[in-house]
Amino acid sequence: MRVTPKMISDQMMSNLNRNLNRLQHVQWQLSTGKKIGKPSDDPVGISSALRYRSELAANEQYQRNLDSALSWLENADSMVGQIVQVVERARDLTVQGSTGSNSDVSLESIAKEIDQLIEQLYEMANSQFNGKYIFNGQRTDQKPYPENDYVGVQFDTGEIKFEVARGVTIPINQHAGDIFGEENDPDNLFAVLQEIRTALQQNDPEEVGNQLGNLDSRMDKILLTWAEIGARYNRLELMNNRMHDENLNLKTVLSKTEDADLAEVIINLRTEENIYRSSLAAGARIIQPSLIDFLR
Repeated sequence: MRVTPKMISDQMMSNLNRNLNRLQHVQWQLSTGKKIGKPSDDPVGISSALRYRSELAANEQYQRNLDSALSWLENADSMVGQIVQVVERARDLTVQGSTGSNSDVSLESIAKEIDQLIEQLYEMANSQFNGKYIFNGQRTDQKPYPENDYVGVQFDTGEIKFEVARGVTIPINQHAGDIFGEENDPDNLFAVLQEIRTALQQNDPEEVGNQLGNLDSRMDKILLTWAEIGARYNRLELMNNRMHDENLNLKTVLSKTEDADLAEVIINLRTEENIYRSSLAAGARIIQPSLIDFLR
């Protein structure tokens, strides 16, 4: 085959452009720290990277759901713990008031403290977290107990559920009936305390003592609810730890899939620079002996 100067020139330009493209690609890898810029760089790798990124985005949303659920349960746990303390104090006062050795003044004093405990429980029952009433089911914008009405109320019993993993939802709220008792429950906490207060005011220690069983029954149910809140909190914490580990693993495999080895890239860059310089030098030598030089 006859070789002409134009063929040599075209071949030189083709090689020069190819070497320049390779140099540009290595420079892009060095500047971005990535080894995959488009699907043609690594079709299998970019497919895996997209899948890892999708899973990471989903996990980040689950992570936010977990944080919100944990905050809610932490608040509920603290509030129920305080309710337990109030009921324990009410029980101590009830035992004290059920003995027949108290004077009228003492019973009146105990009745006044019971009255204050009722008010305290009323505030706790209507407590809020992040602007939402935590013991009124899904109607978090309404008080479970309206003003001056502790017993004859109908609160919402709907569950608030958070999706904390793929296909896993956990209810995070407790309605007021679980803690303070439904309207017709014989151990409705507000009704029992009001009975105790009335009996104390009427100097009726026997009736005060009769309410101890209802008070203990309600306390058992509150403790059961408290334990359930704690169990849910522990489960969510375990899921939270697992989610952190899973995110770390996903980030690690994503980095291995799409991140460039900088040491290798730097070596490749020096190599491509040398190749490109050699191409330029070879091109300069090819075009030097022109037809004009020959005619001279």
